[in-house]
Amino acid sequence: MELSAALHGIQIADATKSAVGCERGMTDFSAVTDDNLLEEMAAGSEEAFLALYERRQGPIYRFALQMSGSVTVAEDVTQDVFLTLMKVARNFDRRKGVAASFLYGIARNLVLKRYEADRNFLPISDDGDEGSVIDDVRFVTSFDPVGEMTRAETIDRVRKAVLALPHHYREAVVFCDLHDLTYAQAAEIIGCRVGTVRSRLHRGRAILLSRFLSAEGRNNTDKKTKREASFGVSV
Repeated sequence: MELSAALHGIQIADATKSAVGCERGMTDFSAVTDDNLLEEMAAGSEEAFLALYERRQGPIYRFALQMSGSVTVAEDVTQDVFLTLMKVARNFDRRKGVAASFLYGIARNLVLKRYEADRNFLPISDDGDEGSVIDDVRFVTSFDPVGEMTRAETIDRVRKAVLALPHHYREAVVFCDLHDLTYAQAAEIIGCRVGTVRSRLHRGRAILLSRFLSAEGRNNTDKKTKREASFGVSV
């Protein structure tokens, strides 16, 4: 399975994950945009708030989960995002960006604050191994990075590998590859240039592929060792 397919697999696997939803009958807001819902919420509409929560709590929860690897953190962040939103909704200006980016920005700040408060919940690796990754053709060609591993195993490995990325690379991969945001949208949320997002995403993907190449080598070595051991026993 290719890395891009595995990342897409995470999207599919996480698609049904969300925080606890509201089970209340509401006006049909299906044709109303997020931006309009947020503006109506800022004007005092409780139904608009509930509609926006129902529509966006899933993606916010998945973002927090993919960034932290912790269900507890994801649930707490999701709740805090919407509690915060009730206080800052009036700060939303559609001329500066869309409602989804506004929500992701709140979520990102809360994840960072949670990480600063408890550095144990994020398995961040800042060991500098990304510095050894070069723009080799192997990192941009299509190949199966984990050999004969099953699809589920591959997705799980990719998920763990994403969590192990340094934070600035991880959020670029999560925003662009797992949430399908554009470079411009990710740059708006992170507060950097589009070129910086593009560079971080490229480097993040390269690190993932580099680690998969190493994992593939170890996997093949283990299989060879097992075959040799089995042959020795049979003889």
